[in-house]
Amino acid sequence: MVNTQFDDRSLHEECGVFGIYNVQEAAQLSFYGLHSMQHRGQEGTGIVTSDSENLYGHKNEGQVRYVFNDANLSKLKGDKAIGHVRYATQGGSGLMNVQPFLFKHSTGDFGLCHNGNIVNSSQLREFLESKGSIFQSTSDTEIFAHLIKQGRQTNFLDAIKESLLYLEGAFAFLLLTKDTLYAMRDKNGLRPLSIGQLDNGYVVSSETCALDMIGATFTRDILPGEVVMINQEGIHSSFYAKDVQHRMCAMEYIYFSRPDSDITGLNVHTARKQCGRMLAQEAPVEADIVVGVPDSSLSAAYGYAEESGIPYEMGMIKNRYSGRTFIEPTQAMREKGVKMKLSPVRSVVSGKRVILIDDSIVRGTTSANLVAMLKQMGALEVHMRIASPPIIAPCFYGVDTSTYDELISANMGLDELCEKIGADSLYFLSEAGLQKALNNKGLCMACFNKNYPTELYSKLEEANKDGKC
Repeated sequence: MVNTQFDDRSLHEECGVFGIYNVQEAAQLSFYGLHSMQHRGQEGTGIVTSDSENLYGHKNEGQVRYVFNDANLSKLKGDKAIGHVRYATQGGSGLMNVQPFLFKHSTGDFGLCHNGNIVNSSQLREFLESKGSIFQSTSDTEIFAHLIKQGRQTNFLDAIKESLLYLEGAFAFLLLTKDTLYAMRDKNGLRPLSIGQLDNGYVVSSETCALDMIGATFTRDILPGEVVMINQEGIHSSFYAKDVQHRMCAMEYIYFSRPDSDITGLNVHTARKQCGRMLAQEAPVEADIVVGVPDSSLSAAYGYAEESGIPYEMGMIKNRYSGRTFIEPTQAMREKGVKMKLSPVRSVVSGKRVILIDDSIVRGTTSANLVAMLKQMGALEVHMRIASPPIIAPCFYGVDTSTYDELISANMGLDELCEKIGADSLYFLSEAGLQKALNNKGLCMACFNKNYPTELYSKLEEANKDGKC
């Protein structure tokens, strides 16, 4: 899917999920939890609740604070809920694809939401339609619901585990029946999902910052391949797959997650700061100030400044009131969009040799404009340092980079790219440096090295090279 909304960044994560069990005012707390993860998706949001007798739902396109109000939250009754914020990569936009989905069925109703991307969704949809399934959306999330209902297992937990075996890709699912909350994670652990405790109840969230927001205490991460069932008897854990591995998406640390979130025991701000330190060790340069691109690159900029001894300065300001501009993504309009979002501080950068720290380069448009703006404001030199390796391959696991054509590092060498963006020098953090900064945790770095964790993806990659994706 081609996104026609422009933001100042070129990467987007698909969504975030939030669930709560046995806590009063579940809908209101879900509102706060989702609001804290608004950065993971701004196209749509929804909440489904249960009072142990019935399920209630409300969803719409737009941001959390605009979709929900006192009137509609008061109608979402119960002490159990799941919620979702969405950025569309699989299936496209539109109200029909906003989650959670609420499925009505003679064997029991349930709500369902999902973070990630099912890479074999086309094959599964075709299979299910041949068996009589009728889809109400174009989202890959709905596929899971049809698999559950068409499965051979009568026990609901067994039906879930059987259905998960069909799925390839990245996913963190939350499923709510009238009396049970299920949370499950893909066998490669590509997307984060954590459990917390609040009073006598439980909270499940894509990011720990949402737990902090509502005063929940972090308990643990849900493991790759794990299915967690939460009911009146407590938490029950089981696994649907044996061949599991820890391959957390590296971009969760580098860009997607909030700095105050912890992923697999590592704080995101700390991880980014360490990336900046490693970058300073690998690519020192004589300069006067270090400047970070707001917001996700600031932690790395602090790390670079501390390690290098070169002072950090707030040389670039983000306009937090510019909103999202609904425009066609042409070169000219991208340039105007960048200027609306980010502004160099003339008095800080004028006459200075600037080290500009950013988290990644995707298409190169933003980088070129930032360098140009700094030099227009009087910067003598701009040395660009990127706190991640070059993105040379597309991702089908929930990130909206799906073709080689849109990845500038897949088509240009370092020197050519440096000239293209107008920088005086350019350096990317090495893979080894990234792994060291993240304490060598198990990572998916397929966008940096094409080492994809699923066999199916390699087939999609070949198709993409041939122009078939």
